[in-house]
Amino acid sequence: MEALKGVRILDMSHVQAGPTCSQLLAWMGADVIKFENPAGDATRGQLRDVPNADSLYFTMLNCNKRSITVNMKSAGGKAVFTDMLGRCDIIMENFGPGVLDRFGFTWEKIHEINPKIVMGSIKGFGSSGPYADFKAYENVAQAMGGAMSTTGVPDGPPFVTGAQIGDSGTGLHLAVGLLAALRQAERTGKGQYVEVAMMDGVMNLCRVKFRDHQRLAHGELTEYSVPTYKGMGEVPRAGNDSGGGQLGNAIHCKPHGANDWLYIVVQEAVWAKLAQRIGPEVGMPGLVNDPRLDRIGERRKNQQLMWTLINKFAENYTKRELMEILNPLDVPCGPIMSTQDLATDEHVRGRDMWVELDHPQRGKWWNVGMPIKLSASPALIRRSPTLGEHTEEILREVLGYDEAKIEGLKKAGAFSLPPRKAA
Repeated sequence: MEALKGVRILDMSHVQAGPTCSQLLAWMGADVIKFENPAGDATRGQLRDVPNADSLYFTMLNCNKRSITVNMKSAGGKAVFTDMLGRCDIIMENFGPGVLDRFGFTWEKIHEINPKIVMGSIKGFGSSGPYADFKAYENVAQAMGGAMSTTGVPDGPPFVTGAQIGDSGTGLHLAVGLLAALRQAERTGKGQYVEVAMMDGVMNLCRVKFRDHQRLAHGELTEYSVPTYKGMGEVPRAGNDSGGGQLGNAIHCKPHGANDWLYIVVQEAVWAKLAQRIGPEVGMPGLVNDPRLDRIGERRKNQQLMWTLINKFAENYTKRELMEILNPLDVPCGPIMSTQDLATDEHVRGRDMWVELDHPQRGKWWNVGMPIKLSASPALIRRSPTLGEHTEEILREVLGYDEAKIEGLKKAGAFSLPPRKAA
């Protein structure tokens, strides 16, 4: 049995943040009805690589969903929406501030229609505060949530991360909130409004940097390879430092290409074995007893020396060869994996994290798999829906409309774009 079988979600969200959330819930068995305007989610056509086919941007975020198109500007469309609210457990949206309100559906109105429904809302900066009406995108959220100021090197510009922590990260936060609210609604019979702001989600993912922000009030950050001092105030950018109690960094390996790197964490417990292994090859057979590096406190003070020696050792090995040397020594390490590495990796394929699907418009394509593994209800990943593919199916099965009612609504423009006015 699917974990969320029987849960129905009216998904009005679009682009990335909301669809990330609803796709995960769909993979866990929820019936996710993607409620689109007749023009469809904008990402269906964004960055399109196959003519007249939904883009990968859309297909990779909307698997296992059904699509219905509804014109919310028509009376019939609003009636369909109202009926859907009565038959769903969750409604999701990530519109700009006030969009649903202008259609006449405030949270209070939605809650009145279905007191048990849970409403999930993603905003850039939330519905309160001086930033509430600002627009947000992925990189804006990374900038304002603290990620960019702490990513990069001290004398260089701040950088965004390739991981979509603003959009997809916020979607993950919303999934947790929705499931909690759904559990409460099942116990109490009352739904609630669940809001996640992108800026807030990024801040939560940057919590170790806020840990360091407060530590700076008491002294330097000894694990940082860049200078820090008491009262410094803002946490500096520190390149590839581990950011934890143990020293870590990326080591360049042969043949020294863009992704020929291995990330290594030098724990206190493994230093002796690591020093014994690399010492002879870097011309320092007594490295294990070198007082500059034999204790964690000394290695923090002299970490540039330590990394120089490890880099010198790495010059003779590829990232995979170096990993094979370090793993038996219990040294935590991992190669910097490119997208090509991951798309062809045996471990990734074995865990169903790179899944091939077939689409009626674009043919064969690949999607990232389900990262949450449920032992009793593993995810079965199905392709994304074409625009409006399930409109009549949903009207009949979910709302119980007969053919005459469906035809009447069609003629009234409830499911199509309004005709263009003559110029």
